Amino acid sequence: MRRRNTVREALDSAVIALQAAGVDTPRLDAEVLLADVLGADRAALIAHPARELEPGETRRFQDAARRRVQREPVAYITGRRGFRGIELTVDPRVLVPRPETEHVVEAALTLPAGARVVDVGTGSGAIALALKAERPDLEVAGTDADAAALDVARANAGRLGLDVTFVHGDLLAGLAADAVLANPPYVADGERLMPEVARWEPAGAVFAGADGLGVIRRLVSAAAGVRLLAVEVGAGQATAVAALARAAGFADVELVPDLAGIERVVVGRR
Repeated sequence: MRRRNTVREALDSAVIALQAAGVDTPRLDAEVLLADVLGADRAALIAHPARELEPGETRRFQDAARRRVQREPVAYITGRRGFRGIELTVDPRVLVPRPETEHVVEAALTLPAGARVVDVGTGSGAIALALKAERPDLEVAGTDADAAALDVARANAGRLGLDVTFVHGDLLAGLAADAVLANPPYVADGERLMPEVARWEPAGAVFAGADGLGVIRRLVSAAAGVRLLAVEVGAGQATAVAALARAAGFADVELVPDLAGIERVVVGRR
């Protein structure tokens, strides 16, 4: 009878393969994937490295590891991603929510009760749903030009029980707003990206013209009459976007850095 793999052996084998594929965090990714297969948490793996895997568990983990070797994002493999205390279902129809985007949500937390907020390019619904979870008194909507992405957002809203309206359309899609939030496309066409993004994430949610500011320019103009604008931007873009915001009438402009110190969110207030 063939001996079964242990947790330690399965992880060690996957780590070697992920390292060879150039994955930045091979041990972490292997542990997350195995924990997902086992329906456990990473602490349980560390506490019980000699646990033997059932043959089906081994196969599922090997399949997941092979997908990660192809640089498919972990969130697409597990089908979910945590974001500001909520768990979102994600797949290649939408961007994987990232920690730096949480700063966009934070910018809106001080809005007055009843304020109308539109999350432009909502994707999985991350910004809109996280804000509604923390500020249920706000009137929150999300828009997206991609109908497939909106299917993901609506499914997340239904599963989480959050009352957010999702509308198919360009930018504000005709909605009235007191505040506009966005993680828009901001990568310049042709810019080299990590394989996880270049191969797997939706190009329409990533690229935005020769300088990456094509969508942001239109968005700032569309939001010229709102009280609050919070937009995630790419590295090195904050100064240019801040100038656009000031030209649109936002006298108070703040540049919010991410954990790496990169000016990541431009917040305009009036």
